[in-house]
Amino acid sequence: MPRDLNRLLRPRSVAVIGGGAWCRAVVEQCRKMGFDGAIWPIHPREAEIAGVPAYPDLAALPEAPDATFVGVNREATIALVKELSQRGAGGAVCFASGFREAQAEDASGAGLQDQLLEAAGEMPILGPNCYGYVNYLDGALLWPDQHGGKRVTRGVAVVTQSSNIAINITMQTRGLPLAYVVTAGNQAQSGISEIGRALLDDPRVTALGLHIEGIGDLREFGALAAHARALGKPIVAIKVGRSAQARAATVSHTASLAGGDAGADALLSRLGIARVNDLPTLLETLKLLHVTGPLPQNAIATISCSGGEASLAADTGVGQVVFPPLNERQKADLRAALGPRVALANPLDYHTYIWRDVPAMTRAFAAMADPQIAITLLIVDFPRPDRCDPSDWDCVIAAATGAAQQTGARYGMAATLPELMPEEVAEQLVAAGIVPFSGLSEAIAACAAATLTPATHSAPILLPGEDGVPQIVSEAEAKQRLAAHGLRVPRSTRCATAKEAGKAAADVGFPTVLKGEGIAHKTEAGAVRLGLMSAAEVEACAAAMPATGFLVEEMITGTVAELLVGVVRDPAHGFVLTLAAGGIWTEIMRDSVSLLVPATDAVVDAALSRLKIAPLLDGYRGGAPANRAAILQAIRAVQDYVIVNADGLHEIEINPLICTTDDAIAADALLRTTD
Repeated sequence: MPRDLNRLLRPRSVAVIGGGAWCRAVVEQCRKMGFDGAIWPIHPREAEIAGVPAYPDLAALPEAPDATFVGVNREATIALVKELSQRGAGGAVCFASGFREAQAEDASGAGLQDQLLEAAGEMPILGPNCYGYVNYLDGALLWPDQHGGKRVTRGVAVVTQSSNIAINITMQTRGLPLAYVVTAGNQAQSGISEIGRALLDDPRVTALGLHIEGIGDLREFGALAAHARALGKPIVAIKVGRSAQARAATVSHTASLAGGDAGADALLSRLGIARVNDLPTLLETLKLLHVTGPLPQNAIATISCSGGEASLAADTGVGQVVFPPLNERQKADLRAALGPRVALANPLDYHTYIWRDVPAMTRAFAAMADPQIAITLLIVDFPRPDRCDPSDWDCVIAAATGAAQQTGARYGMAATLPELMPEEVAEQLVAAGIVPFSGLSEAIAACAAATLTPATHSAPILLPGEDGVPQIVSEAEAKQRLAAHGLRVPRSTRCATAKEAGKAAADVGFPTVLKGEGIAHKTEAGAVRLGLMSAAEVEACAAAMPATGFLVEEMITGTVAELLVGVVRDPAHGFVLTLAAGGIWTEIMRDSVSLLVPATDAVVDAALSRLKIAPLLDGYRGGAPANRAAILQAIRAVQDYVIVNADGLHEIEINPLICTTDDAIAADALLRTTD
């Protein structure tokens, strides 16, 4: 069960242990925020800290504090956390560094962290090596620095492992109401998953943003996503960092395709968590989710009084959103509002004929709203108020507000440049239920990210077993092992010499495939020969190969398409299942989709349809389609092997899986395992 973080995050009493500028800042920021609970500075020699009377030690406090900022060195932190836990305190923020996050420089860090965890016991702690948190709902904070936020009655929560990024987020001027900003530090005890659950439980929190460097416990992270779904509160995340295993594994194409962020993408997609690539898009997506909730589809409309902006919107949306063509009702209503001189389209350039005519602008904005449109964006850049008069733009705010009230549809207002959406205007629009976007690119990226993405699988992610030093299994043995789980493989015979290979070919049948064993990349080494038609030809080719043995196989004909089916052990995310264009097209096309094991047939089938080569599988230009059921069976067989052998498995690659009109056969197989 998750720890109860309520007293720590929503305290009625706060203790601050330590002196110096950091601890003074915690006291000052509590008072500046208007925290109405007790503030108890603790210092053995100081009579007061930041104007608040100080206590000499924890024993002198009237009662155990709800939340404590421990701002002393790492050794003293351990002793104080133990005393807080024994007194029944609600939790602590451990500011000190030098624990496990520093073990590369100081080997004692890991041991000290173990001591810290033992000292804390069941008492929640944040950090170590973190700034703590700001609770903008209740005016409670353990925060040793300035911050740029203000009190709100409802808003979004953000959890990050980086204190500096947390500070930057508090300084945003985008009109995003922040309910909580929490730093997790090195997550010694309370990780982002546990913190996120506690924040989502607050009914005043509308959405959760995560900045993730490392996930840690995949089961807890999955539980966080499930909890968010149950509450109907969306999560959007930035995931940084890459699996060392994915970078190091270079034996196969699969490792290359699944390297980097493929595992993170697959994990977040599986859990229904929107992923964005940068902080501006994170904030804009959270803003959209706060004001309107998730979008039902990625179909949008834009309205601007400039053809240049309309074109910019259309180009920016490529690959992210769609702009449905106007239907007859929209055209009729727009024509009535705009007159005959405006070309009607989506994106719409409505010119400036009706500017300042609020009723006409309202009718035009309302006319664009339609069930086929998830949100209508009004592209509006406000003038800088220090040199210009922004009052001439009041009409567009009034018209947008009127259209939203009239239609009940979702509206946003996007400035093409972030600085041209003033904070006071953004806050006014949020209050009116209109999403103010700071930047057109960020607006469209936010619309794409906020499109409703239900979790793709309810089954738990398969966790990797213990690490080890894997060995490459021979192709023949790899195929034998996979065939035992239902994978269709060619008829074959293993041979020690070229002469034996020639004899075996007659039994396998012609045309024949000859492969040299003991070589990872056979094609590049000239250790694969196809279409051999006689025993003599097989023997001669074998004699010329740089191989330790040979595999003689039947040659599969009638190919419709070739696929790569691979699985890579990713310690950070599970087992990454990669589906890609196979054979010679793997490196050329870089056409791949990644999932996590286990994936259902429905999810796999949908993933296959996202490949660029999907038209080949479906029967391109009148050609016969591949047998989709056989392909799904082959992928299911690979997954079954992974599930049974998760402890020692590092990598599987079937390339190519030859897809015919009635079968799917593994023509080549690579297996790396510690077993």
